[in-house]
Amino acid sequence: MLIIGSHVSFGKTQLMGSLKEALSYGANTFMFYTGAPTNTVRKPINDIFTTDAYEIMNEEGIDLQNIICHAPYIVNLANRNDEDKYNFSVNFIKGEVSRCEKLGITKLVLHPGSAVKITSEEGINNIINGLNRILTPECKVQILLETMAGKGSELGCTTEQLKQIIDNVTNKKCIGVCLDTCHLNDAGYDMQNFEEYLDDFDKQIGLDKIGCIHINDSKNPKASHKDRHANIGFGYLGFDALNNIVYNPRLEKIPKILETPYIGDTDESKERLYPPYKFEIEMFRNKKFDKELLNKIRNYYKN
Repeated sequence: MLIIGSHVSFGKTQLMGSLKEALSYGANTFMFYTGAPTNTVRKPINDIFTTDAYEIMNEEGIDLQNIICHAPYIVNLANRNDEDKYNFSVNFIKGEVSRCEKLGITKLVLHPGSAVKITSEEGINNIINGLNRILTPECKVQILLETMAGKGSELGCTTEQLKQIIDNVTNKKCIGVCLDTCHLNDAGYDMQNFEEYLDDFDKQIGLDKIGCIHINDSKNPKASHKDRHANIGFGYLGFDALNNIVYNPRLEKIPKILETPYIGDTDESKERLYPPYKFEIEMFRNKKFDKELLNKIRNYYKN
């Protein structure tokens, strides 16, 4: 069974609202932030919304183990130039882990971090130190390090860097990887030969460590180190390559999450933006690229 969904909001009704939005897209999984991705402001988890969401998940056959949470972008475990900020990042992620545990979510995606004004090796050691403080023996959440595009001083843009981090995390059962197809392309990996990438990943880390896959096209060519997502089939990866990844038998049980851009009234418009996920999910289910996708999205939401 194809396990596919998208990023959804976590608003006033929290997990319940996230679930309803995902169902409106025809999804059977989803990913959310427990607050804004660009700040660390968080509201208490409301158990009533959580319980109501569980009931509907059971009715719809959605497995809670396939639901993904994402930590905000602004925490940076790689940078320890300011010890207070570093400790804040560690403690904040501990808090996100606790929020996931309260929600029953078992997977938390995390950007590894950026080595600002330090060497990559120092940054990796800082990430390892932070993760070992966060992932206590009692932890019930697996942190998934996201593969990054290598923009600026980003870490986690090579399999070797991810392996080094994972090898040095004490609590092995609570560390894994989230693949991102746009980031992998922009980091220099050939998504047209995805089997070769998987073979190498399996040799170095192990496919059992893959907990989630972000399915995104890229606005830039391979090895551009740009990190600009494109809608499915409208970027340099193309629909066929992404469809092959989505249906790769070695990844059948892994949740696939779309993070593609919202669509404007025109290509340049930013006044009204529409989510593309209902139609992109439908494309994958049909296994056929729709070149009129963007216009269909606009017309659907206008009507």
